[in-house]
Formats: sequence, C-alpha cells, structure tokens
Amino acid sequence: MSGHSRWAQIKHKKAASDAKKGKLFSRLSKMLTIAAKEMGPDPKTNSRLASAIEEARKENLPKENIDRAIKRASEKEGLNLKEVIYEAFGPGGSALIIAAVTDNSNRTTNEIKHILSLSDGKLGVEGSAMWAFAHVGDEYKAKFPQQLSPEDFKKFENLLEALSDQDEVENVYANVENKP
Repeated sequence: MSGHSRWAQIKHKKAASDAKKGKLFSRLSKMLTIAAKEMGPDPKTNSRLASAIEEARKENLPKENIDRAIKRASEKEGLNLKEVIYEAFGPGGSALIIAAVTDNSNRTTNEIKHILSLSDGKLGVEGSAMWAFAHVGDEYKAKFPQQLSPEDFKKFENLLEALSDQDEVENVYANVENKP
C-alpha cells in the first residue's frame, strides 16, 4: 500500500502549488522593484508602479511584500535589478524576443544561450529579430507570423517551456502562429 497515504498526496500537491506561487510572487516583486527604481516610489506619479501594484494585488501578493519591494528600490545598496531584452532565433528560424529581469546579466545571458542551444536556437545580436515585431504598449506583436513544421513546432514548445521555467525570464514573444 505504499504511495496511498492521503497526507503524502496533499503534501506533494501543496509543495507544487507553493512553488508556482513563489515563482509568481518573485516575478511580481521584481516588477515592482524595477518600476519603483525607474520613476520613483510614489504610485500616484508613477503609472508603471501603479499598474504593477494593481497586478500584484490581483494575484494576491501580500501588502507587506509589495511595500518591501518598493522599499528595496529606494535603498542604494539594494538589489540592482535591471530589465534586459534578448533577441533570438528558435527552431525553424522563428524569431523570439525574450524579456528578462536580472541582477546579473552575464549569468542570465549564458543561461538563455544554453536553453536556446538545447532546442536548436541561437542568441542574436541587437536588431536581428526586433524587425519582425511591432512594439505595442509594453508588448511585442509579430509583424510577419510564421508557420513551423510539426517537428520544429514541438521543439519550439519545448523551448518555450524551458524559458518559462527560467526564473529571470518575464515574457517571451514569438512570431509563430501554429496551432497544435
């Protein structure tokens, strides 16, 4: 009867949901810190911070965590987070824009290069993939959507999953329109 303990099942489900929640809270906290650092800690004058706070509340981030993230931005010796944009090419020549928030861009660059190399992708230089996207608000929309072969699409899905598991990656924009 091993593996049939109700408590063990609950424990494993709770651990998985706590890990997801922790990752989400970490991402929201970084977003708040960057917004407060760029334009000031007052949400009345900083619209980006106000929208970040609204999103954090929508995801049930505790008020203490929101205040701590904003306070961290005002400290001079605090975490030095910055936003970085990577342009890459994935399986089948698909163009990718990868937005990340990190305190060490060299480490993040190497991690993203490694993830891309596992899925037949390559990191591009500045401007190499940006031409395929239109910047609309805070997002990137594909100007020229591309179809991938079934094999390339499977690799592409695996690449997106690996990138979403990477802690620093915030958003990934692609010019792929295949439907599974």
